[in-house]
Amino acid sequence: MSLLALGLNHQTAPVGVRERVTFAPDRLYPALRDLRERGGVYEAAILSTCNRTELYCGLKDGDSQRVVKWLGDYHTLPAADLRPYLYQHAEGRAVRHILRVASGLDSMVLGEPQILGQVKRAYQAASRAGALGTLLERLFQHTFSVAKQVRTDTHIGASPVSVAFAAVSLAKQIFADLPRRTALLIGAGDTIELVARHLHESGIGRLVVANRTLERAHALAASFAGYAIALEEIPLHLGEADMVIASTANPGLMLEAALVRRCLKQRRHQPMFMVDLAVPRDIDPTVSDMDDVYLYTVDDLKDIIQENLRSRQAAARQAEEIIDSQVERFMAWLRAQDSVDSIRALRQRAEAARDEALARARRQLAQGQDPAEALNFLANTLTNKLIHPPCAGLREAAAQGDLEMLTLIQNLYRLHDGKPHP
Repeated sequence: MSLLALGLNHQTAPVGVRERVTFAPDRLYPALRDLRERGGVYEAAILSTCNRTELYCGLKDGDSQRVVKWLGDYHTLPAADLRPYLYQHAEGRAVRHILRVASGLDSMVLGEPQILGQVKRAYQAASRAGALGTLLERLFQHTFSVAKQVRTDTHIGASPVSVAFAAVSLAKQIFADLPRRTALLIGAGDTIELVARHLHESGIGRLVVANRTLERAHALAASFAGYAIALEEIPLHLGEADMVIASTANPGLMLEAALVRRCLKQRRHQPMFMVDLAVPRDIDPTVSDMDDVYLYTVDDLKDIIQENLRSRQAAARQAEEIIDSQVERFMAWLRAQDSVDSIRALRQRAEAARDEALARARRQLAQGQDPAEALNFLANTLTNKLIHPPCAGLREAAAQGDLEMLTLIQNLYRLHDGKPHP
């Protein structure tokens, strides 16, 4: 079995492509089942966030193109259209990739901590779906351990830099009087919670949280002295909002252009600041064409984020050193697994030879043969059977002049010192 990491992210694909290959949380189980049935994999996990969609697979035959085809077919997207945006990593490069992802080194925001929780949820979903085997189970456990080591041994997460932080920083640049402003947050996941925290700490005047599950909206809003509404109530409150920040996992648009246009009239065309952090998008992209709306997407935040990365560069180099050593550690374990079947076969062959020789010796004893002769027969038979394969290999290597094979067999049986191996 070979290891494959395949996917696309914010570095290789624009948001318009990324949103076409996302996996909603409630579709992960059937997707994993379908991937294992038709994608040519023994085991699999799917990591799907606003910035990346990645498949981690244990391949049956090493044919990664079957996985590419499956990904395109599943999202009704021709593989030829998808392939230019994809990256593929096998074996050690796949291990390095997931370690870097979980440690925040491959994120839009260097060192951001949310990705580790997302990787853990991808693992949990695959585990509950029965899609994990020995290879990926060990890989994910190793990944969590390494990500924890990176967080502990470096300052990669010391600065409060995230997509949420960048969104709030931009809002503060546009609105110098945050205490007089109202913010509408659509969604109640980790990203929106971070946005709410940063806005609250920045002194936002009024905070409204809209979510499909009203209880979750209430819980989040209460933590930051906010007000909770259901998604259906957004049209009633949108006109009150000076800023709107959206990040949901819903497949459809939360804000249509017509709704925004009506609200602008209610506001007498006072400017509205909007940030769409969702993939697929929550806010109709045509809203950006309206004169009084400033709409930003995840991709638009890159420049802001870059300004906040300098303090993490040295920590990132330290993290890369940790990952280098941990990739080799995992690959050593993986190479050891390659010997398991051979060791099992060798032991089974030796036990079969033992059982056959022992049965013949017992028959001799039952027939009244001298016990000493039966023991000699047993010892000689076992010796001949056990040394026949290496002796035949030595003779064949010598006849062919294969010095490499001669040396290999000599080292395997430790023949150089002239002493029998215990």
